[in-house]
Amino acid sequence: MTDLDEIDRSGFALSVEELEKTYAGGTRALDRLTLRIPSGSFFGLLGPNGAGKTTLIGAVAGLVRAPAGRIFVFGLDVVSELETRLLVGLAPQDVHLDRFLTAREVLAYHGRYFGMPKLEATRRADELLEVFDLTAKANTKPNRLSGGMRRRLLIARALAHRPRLLILDEPTAGVDVELRHELWSYLRRLHADEGLTILLTTHYIEEAEALCERVAFIRQGRIIEEGAPPELVRRRGAERLEQAYVEAMCS
Repeated sequence: MTDLDEIDRSGFALSVEELEKTYAGGTRALDRLTLRIPSGSFFGLLGPNGAGKTTLIGAVAGLVRAPAGRIFVFGLDVVSELETRLLVGLAPQDVHLDRFLTAREVLAYHGRYFGMPKLEATRRADELLEVFDLTAKANTKPNRLSGGMRRRLLIARALAHRPRLLILDEPTAGVDVELRHELWSYLRRLHADEGLTILLTTHYIEEAEALCERVAFIRQGRIIEEGAPPELVRRRGAERLEQAYVEAMCS
């Protein structure tokens, strides 16, 4: 088993090579997709519904099997080296939290699931409750939390086992503008303070422009363009990232 404390964090947090996935019925979700995300970066993945974003995320997190291609997390193969599960934290788009547990129990249970001793898991839960301004709601069950608090708890849960790659699938989908900017603040702080590598999928172009150091456009299961937001704008002769994105999707 690989010692996760000794993995190389100076190169790529995520390397995807020639990944393919076709679902029953013939839908081709990933078409020899290749992508590399530098360690420590805040990376955005933009594409329309059905472009392959969720399938890619599922494959990286070990939830979807891709019959062709390879995925490496900090240099470790996600198929043959299962300890990579400890390196990845996933906050899915849909907010599913156990309604029978309190906020603290949700976080502590997640830590225990990933092998943390009970005391350490409880301490980590309290630490995350403080980070996400949820301490006052520690003994409250998720169904009694506001939508914004549930979103924060979902991201906190993804961080409970101290992953080094955090994947956020549409983290601000369906929330109002005020809450969206509040979540942006938390994400910026996480990235700056903990040095996390963050992969963000979003339909909000301004979100990617505000948060991400690099962005990739995905269409029909392939990465069609990648770069820093100003670079993509300049390359397309556009005024904003949104215009560059639209042109890339239509070309």
